[in-house]
Amino acid sequence: MKHLQCIDVHFWYAGEGAPVLSGIDFAVEKGSTLCIAGANGSGKSTLLELIAGTLTPAKGRIVFGGGEAREGARPAGIVFQEPDHQLFMPAVCEDVMFGVLKKGVKPEDARRSALEALRMVEAEHLAERPPHKLSGGEKQRAALAGVLITHPEILVLDEPTAALDPRARKKLIALLKTIDCTKIIASHDLDMALDLAGQALFLHHGTIAAQCPVPGLLADEAFLQSIGLELPLSLAARLRTT
Repeated sequence: MKHLQCIDVHFWYAGEGAPVLSGIDFAVEKGSTLCIAGANGSGKSTLLELIAGTLTPAKGRIVFGGGEAREGARPAGIVFQEPDHQLFMPAVCEDVMFGVLKKGVKPEDARRSALEALRMVEAEHLAERPPHKLSGGEKQRAALAGVLITHPEILVLDEPTAALDPRARKKLIALLKTIDCTKIIASHDLDMALDLAGQALFLHHGTIAAQCPVPGLLADEAFLQSIGLELPLSLAARLRTT
């Protein structure tokens, strides 16, 4: 069952001549994980914001399982590349509560749900900590809890491992494996794609260069280099030993 379809989606920012995205067509199956890969400037972050509803297509449609989402009812929640963009309250628990408080949930119920969301990401101990005192991995978990509390049908993540050390990266990947929903992840971390994703979509200069099952083209060094990417480290190491 298709959970999401992008149909001939185009986008450009006001005042800029060249489009950021052109003719984007793809579908995501319910419960699957899609990795969107591409070099800097390929349009990954813009595509995620279109899916999450923080931007609107200039042309084309984004359709969810039940049809086009009503304003304010989009079933996707996004975790931005910079967690600081989502963490702005004096304490982590207040940040996690923020989204449901805006929907009219009572403060005591919102706090209970926030603690449960923090428990899901193994970060309940951070509830009363100020966000600016957290490590990169802790901030990522707090931001993720702030999205999970809204129970999104589709979880959208922009470069979730970019600022993490190897241990925090490994813990985040293990956590994402436990979250049972459709996931769309934009990342340069192609090793993470090998661990998590069933499908990979490659963007190049705002268009789709290819879409295939994982590993597929993740093992094609010539193709990856043609769109400004490198082989996943695990595959490169394997090739050096064969």
